[in-house]
Amino acid sequence: MFRWLGIRILLSHYHTGMTPPPQDLIPTESNSPLNRPLPSLPSDPERGSSNGAGRVGLRQGSALVREDLLRFGPQHCPVQSILPPEIASRQLRPLCTLEEAESYCRHLVGAHYENFSVVSRLLPKPLRQDVANIYAYCRWSDDLADEMDSPQQSQFLLDWWGGLLDDCFRGDAIHPVYVALRTTIEKHGLVRKPFEDLIHAFVQDQTQTRYDSDEELDRYCAGSANPVGRLLLALANVRDPESERASDAICTGLQLANFCQDMRMDAMRGRIYFPRQRWARQGVTEQEILNGNVSSRLRRAVQDWCFFAEGKLVEGLPLVKRVPYWLARNVQLFVRGGLSILHAIEDAQFDVWSREIEVRRSTKIGLLVRGWLQPRSTSAKRLRGA
Repeated sequence: MFRWLGIRILLSHYHTGMTPPPQDLIPTESNSPLNRPLPSLPSDPERGSSNGAGRVGLRQGSALVREDLLRFGPQHCPVQSILPPEIASRQLRPLCTLEEAESYCRHLVGAHYENFSVVSRLLPKPLRQDVANIYAYCRWSDDLADEMDSPQQSQFLLDWWGGLLDDCFRGDAIHPVYVALRTTIEKHGLVRKPFEDLIHAFVQDQTQTRYDSDEELDRYCAGSANPVGRLLLALANVRDPESERASDAICTGLQLANFCQDMRMDAMRGRIYFPRQRWARQGVTEQEILNGNVSSRLRRAVQDWCFFAEGKLVEGLPLVKRVPYWLARNVQLFVRGGLSILHAIEDAQFDVWSREIEVRRSTKIGLLVRGWLQPRSTSAKRLRGA
């Protein structure tokens, strides 16, 4: 799953009543907005290779989205709904065919590391492309939020990305991800809110780096994580409130497990998702978290948070009895994957700063086997002392 994300516009200086973006983010003047380069794009010396998938050459590595902004960024994919009349009157064509767009989305699934693959053989074949299309949308959103050179640049690009989402739901898609996603939206009758909520959460990340309470962080997770589960339920045509509540618990729990796992990395970015009320009552200071000064009181605070995340995952596990078998298998994978992260943190004595917390390959294989053989199981190995 993702760390996951405002909305509106690419060329906001054309839009009456909207606050213009910072001057260093506005493309320099040229004959046409379609020809304007976006300055200060994130620069990465490592450029991936193209394997020649038509106009959508595929690149490798974590810089894929950063690199692809040069090909599929605002200068090539403007937000059509806010273009000035002389530009909007042109018939803008997608940058690639549907086949190329779908190939690009499939490539994104394999090009980024995640704790567990989103598209697996546990999915029915007819749905694999749809999940890849949704993943590509989330991946671009996530990278625009986290992999740019400044919060201001991320804000500007997320506004542009949200504007393309508006266009997509109006039937106009130019960017490869939206060309592919449009077919998934139409096929399954997906609504716009989960996609919007993801972008809103990622925009929030640009300005909010601290959370005071579980309740405040839960509201963030409602936008950054829960929409992914809602979209998977929609692909399975499951839309009842009880299933949605269980899905939300699982997604929030998995997000919290990822927050616990990534505290060192988040601290390097100046972010603390760990709710202040939790660590403050143990006598922990903010500097201890940012500097990774691991003490017994900090371990206890992390341990309590892991117990809380575990409770969310276990709370949602009965969802496996309410969804089709293929989704039950994936729910098992997500829940037990999250629990495995928490067990790995427990094995490290709740020290997530001294070394990277990873789930062993053998554990992942075991999760896949169990998910396939026991998709309806609701038993779970709990943390010691839980």
